[in-house]
This record gives sequence, structure tokens and C-alpha cells, in this order.
Amino acid sequence: MAAPIVVQPPSRTGGRRVTVGGQILGLAHSDADVIEFLRRAGLPDAEGLLDDPVWVMWRGGRAHQYEAA
Repeated sequence: MAAPIVVQPPSRTGGRRVTVGGQILGLAHSDADVIEFLRRAGLPDAEGLLDDPVWVMWRGGRAHQYEAA
């Protein structure tokens, strides 16, 4: 089963699109942005999920990196 939260590769201008179940939550420029998007989506303990591959898939680039390569 794929992780329900996907953090897409950094865009050319910086930031990463965050999706949950295919629904776009926003463009994150930091872990704090991702946590806020997930909190608004109903996951109040999102901070502890960022490094859990069962919950979050980081595509392209390194996890927690938001700048364009």
C-alpha cells in the first residue's frame, strides 16, 4: 500500500506540492508548511509522521529539502 501523504519533488522555483489521497493541500516551503497542511486536513499529530514511510512518501530530492536543485 502506498503512503497516503505525498510530498512531490521540489519545483524549479522552490517549494514542494503536498497531496493526501491525491488531493492537493498546497505548496510547502518548509516542514512547518507541511505540518500545517496536514493539521488542516485533520491530522493534528502530523509532525511525528514526516519521517514515517508508512504515512509520507518524499518523491524526488531529499526529504525535508524544499529548494530547487
